[in-house]
Amino acid sequence: MKRRRCGWARSDLMVAYHDKEWGSPVHDDRRHFEFLVLEGAQAGLSWETILRKRERYREVFAEFDPKKVARFTAARIERLLGDPGIVRNRAKIESARDNARAFLAIQDEFGSFDKYVWRFVNGKPIVNRPRKPGDIAATTPISDALSKDLRERGFRFVGSTICYAYMQAVGLADDHAAGCFRAKR
Repeated sequence: MKRRRCGWARSDLMVAYHDKEWGSPVHDDRRHFEFLVLEGAQAGLSWETILRKRERYREVFAEFDPKKVARFTAARIERLLGDPGIVRNRAKIESARDNARAFLAIQDEFGSFDKYVWRFVNGKPIVNRPRKPGDIAATTPISDALSKDLRERGFRFVGSTICYAYMQAVGLADDHAAGCFRAKR
């Protein structure tokens, strides 16, 4: 019997991402940083494009170690702009470095980025069970608040839509469709 999944999980890559990651609660700061970088890189592109480039991102972004990314020099950014394995957009690459610095400041203030971000949902995933694709929100009041707070702390490429996609990716929001095998009852 074939498993029922969310309708967007069609290709092998997207099925694997859906089945193993999307909507699973993340409590590891490096994974949070990874998804913030990748979601920012995705702006204007498909998520599948970013997933295809993910391994190269891991290689050239120091396994998403925010301390290392925060120290990226202008010369390193220039080299990254020539790497066809990632999205070669100066603003997105520079924002990853700048966001790493802001990320570290949040860790210093809250003890971890995880503690900071999970407080936006009171420590528990927001569970939605969309019945059709149009039922999935692009933004919510919580993603609006997260976006505003991140921007005030110096983050870039963290608009409300990007923040909501990030929330879905790291399990702050569980939007697995009604009937999807990953949907918790």
